[in-house]
Amino acid sequence: MTTWVENPSGGRARGPRGLARAWAEVLVRPARFFRTGVAPGDQAPGLVFAVCVALAYAAGRFLFSPATVPGVVGDVAASAFIALAFVAVFVAPAVLHLTAAVGTVSLLVASLGYERGRGAFLRGRAGVSETVQVIAYASAPCALAGPPIPELRAACALYGAALLTLGVREVHATTTRRALVAAAPPAALLFGWGFRGAAGVATLLTRWYVI
Repeated sequence: MTTWVENPSGGRARGPRGLARAWAEVLVRPARFFRTGVAPGDQAPGLVFAVCVALAYAAGRFLFSPATVPGVVGDVAASAFIALAFVAVFVAPAVLHLTAAVGTVSLLVASLGYERGRGAFLRGRAGVSETVQVIAYASAPCALAGPPIPELRAACALYGAALLTLGVREVHATTTRRALVAAAPPAALLFGWGFRGAAGVATLLTRWYVI
C-alpha cells in the first residue's frame, strides 16, 4: 500500500507544477483525469497531493479560526507550524491509508452479487495502489474547506464524494451504482468526518429547519 514508483509508466508528473495541474484537472476534467492520471503503484504523487490538500485545509482552518490551533507551545504561530508539520508527516498519510483500507473493503462488498465472469473488476482491473490514488485526488476540493463556512464545507465534501465515486467507476471499470456503494464508506470517513463536511451539512439543515 505504501509502494512508490520512481520511474512509473503513466501516472502524474512530479513537482509543484505537476501538483497544480493535477488539482486543476481533477476539478475540471475528472473523468479524463482518473482515466489517464492513475497508474499502478505510482503512489508518490498521490500521497504528496493528499498531504498538500490536508495542509491547505488545516492552514485555512487555523487562519480563519485561530482558536482551533492546538496549544503546543505558548506562541500561536509556532503552535500552528508544529501542528501543520504533524498533519503533513503523520495525520494525512495515516488518514489516507485508513480511508484506502476502508475503500478496499467496500469495493469487495460492492463486488458481491456480480454475475460470474462479469464482475471481475477487483481481480483484474485495478488494485489497492490505484484506490489510494483515487482517494487522494478526490480530496482536491477540500483544499478550500478550511474557513468555517458551512456552505463551503458542505459543497467541498459533496464534490469530493462525487469525485471519489467517479474515480472508483473509471479506475475500477464498474457501474455507477456499484461505485456509489463502494465509495460511500470512505467518503463518509474522509469527507464527512475528516474534512468536517457532515458538520457543515448538519449546520445547514438546522438553519433551514429553524427558518
